[in-house]
Amino acid sequence: MNEGILAGIRVIEIARGIPGPAAGLQLSEAGAEVIRIEAPGVDAEQGTALFSVLNRGKGRVGLDLDCDDERRRLHALLADADVLIHDFTPSRAAALGLADDALAAACPQLVVSAITAWPSRHPLAEALPRESLVLARLGLLDEQPGHRPGPIFVRMPFASWLAAWFCVIGVMARLIARRRDGRGGAAHTSLAQAALAPMSMHWSRAETPTPVFAKGLDKTTPIPLHRCSDGRWIHVHYSPDKAPWMAAALAAMGPEAVAAENAKYPPSHVAPNFGANRAIIATRPAQEWVEHFWQHDVAAQVAAPFGEIYRDEQARANGFVVMVDDPVLGRVFEPGPAYTTDPPPRLRGGLRPLESDPAWSFPRAQTFDGAPQGQPGSAPLTGLRVLDLGAYLAGPFATQLLADLGAEVIKVEPPSGDAMRRLERIFSGTQRGKLGATLKLGDPAAQLALAALVRWADVVHHNVRLPAAHKLGIDYESLKAINPALVYCHISSYGPLGPRKDWPGFDQLMQAACGWEVECGGEGRPPMWLRFGVGDYFAALSSVFALLLAHFQRQITGDGQAVAASLLGATLLTVGEAVMRADGSLSPIDHLDASQTGVSPDHRLYRCADGWLAVAALRPEEARALAALAGNDREAWFAAFSRETACECLTAAGVPCEPALENPGLSFLDDDGCRRAGLHAAYPHAVYGHLEQVGAYWNFCDLPLALDRAPPALGEHSHRVWRSVGLDEGQIQSMVAAAVTNP
Repeated sequence: MNEGILAGIRVIEIARGIPGPAAGLQLSEAGAEVIRIEAPGVDAEQGTALFSVLNRGKGRVGLDLDCDDERRRLHALLADADVLIHDFTPSRAAALGLADDALAAACPQLVVSAITAWPSRHPLAEALPRESLVLARLGLLDEQPGHRPGPIFVRMPFASWLAAWFCVIGVMARLIARRRDGRGGAAHTSLAQAALAPMSMHWSRAETPTPVFAKGLDKTTPIPLHRCSDGRWIHVHYSPDKAPWMAAALAAMGPEAVAAENAKYPPSHVAPNFGANRAIIATRPAQEWVEHFWQHDVAAQVAAPFGEIYRDEQARANGFVVMVDDPVLGRVFEPGPAYTTDPPPRLRGGLRPLESDPAWSFPRAQTFDGAPQGQPGSAPLTGLRVLDLGAYLAGPFATQLLADLGAEVIKVEPPSGDAMRRLERIFSGTQRGKLGATLKLGDPAAQLALAALVRWADVVHHNVRLPAAHKLGIDYESLKAINPALVYCHISSYGPLGPRKDWPGFDQLMQAACGWEVECGGEGRPPMWLRFGVGDYFAALSSVFALLLAHFQRQITGDGQAVAASLLGATLLTVGEAVMRADGSLSPIDHLDASQTGVSPDHRLYRCADGWLAVAALRPEEARALAALAGNDREAWFAAFSRETACECLTAAGVPCEPALENPGLSFLDDDGCRRAGLHAAYPHAVYGHLEQVGAYWNFCDLPLALDRAPPALGEHSHRVWRSVGLDEGQIQSMVAAAVTNP
């Protein structure tokens, strides 16, 4: 049996919560041997469904790292390991002998990924990694619309899951660079950097913005979540007006009544008849509507209860739901791998018992000889050539990350432009680092240029629906015939198998299907979309991980392959907070309260006299300190103090807290601490002049990132691209004359 692409790679994981363990899980199921180090004693996380899901199949070893002898045992393990993942603050890491310089000297082969709250150069670098506090301080809690004014507690821990993906991508990029440089090194990320990824489509500033760029897309834009006659809600993405029932009902209403209903809501960029749609959808049950919409290629989903997705036929067909025999939970359904490669990721059993002897279980297949193979010191993926044929968010953001990591990326879009260009700020947030060319795919006059691009590329990445990809001639078999060594990466909505494999889908629908819209609405309240587009970003990141796995293997075998990711598979992984028992019941989860302030008195938002404060007293001693300080009537205690005073009192008592900043706007781009931490990027743009955007998602310390090229204007580099892939001037002008590329 093939043990997986990362067979022979050895990983030490020392982390709590979601990011580190979720990263370790991805590496484990890709074939690496992962040993998880746990402190002695019973942790509150143990025994939960999430703990069992995230740590299944790993070796588990108890070590007291405050003990000199046991710390020496850890360092002995690191001497024979390839990767270390931890979530220690910089000072704690240094105290344990895990600072970057110390590890580089003692273990030059080791790739180290620290997942902290903030980057090491940020003023809050020593803060505990608590997602809600990071979101509060960044102002992201005030970016989410809610049922009331002010910051909203975000129930879905999206930054933690994103941080896990950023971690494993950084690890893979560093392992690839290690073959070139002959040494390991840092591949750090943080909750703050992960949380900022979705804000790349909102937080930017231009010297000479167009009106469309300046407007952006704020949180007041109405979201097409509609209540049906049976009290259930459905999320409909893009206009449903051409579906027969909707078209007939709109005609029956008449233009004046339609206009009157539409006037009740702000304009929607996805549904011109938002108000009328809402009134009409209220006349039929939810299931009838979604089945009708599905029959007529309208993307829609019922806002399902949390965990209901475990029953879904499509999710099971793709292995996104798997059955696991867990020694604590019994036989249960859990999230499965979110991507496909060859060989595929595989489950390695349920939760294993805690051991006292941290011995490696498998022979090491991928030895490290420390011999440089090329020029060290360049960006991790320097030399990788990527052809981006995607659109919207998930595909382009994935290739932007590859560009950040040093790959040369050519973005191809129609001469009329990517469909997302109409939302200029969002488009720009997924395109930096690329050379932009236009090409009318599917036109016979474009075939010569497409073949030249494919021969040039190491990787092709896109999220075009596969029936359309076949029509355009960009399916895997067609491109493999041109370049057999190609790594071909595709992102679908619902996965590559099953009855919905070719359906349209969007982030919003995956949030609905996986229960997050219900949970983000709060108990007893209407469901609410988490507007950060998380499904697109989960899918983008999981696709990059799959792609880098395939490239890592190709460096050994020389063989290309097709890999795949999906919005559904990547979003479903986050449902691992709960598992479904064999009898169909669901393990419990924490629910957001009706006021959308939090999940418990110890983990929530409180209103002070002059603003909101986020509290995350997640450890028993912190909860006791909060109770001793604020008493039983906590809301009254907070209301009596200014936010600054309350924060000082809590901090002195050892209770983690942060102000929940409001109306962040462009203040992020003016924050000097964020600038020094590398969280800003700036470059000249062909249309917008000086353009400022969200910056680095990793810190590789001795290796640079490539954050120096602005998003391309439409066709900005077409001529340059065609010459670089071998077309002569006559061939280029023939394409211009045929209108398959721009002049």
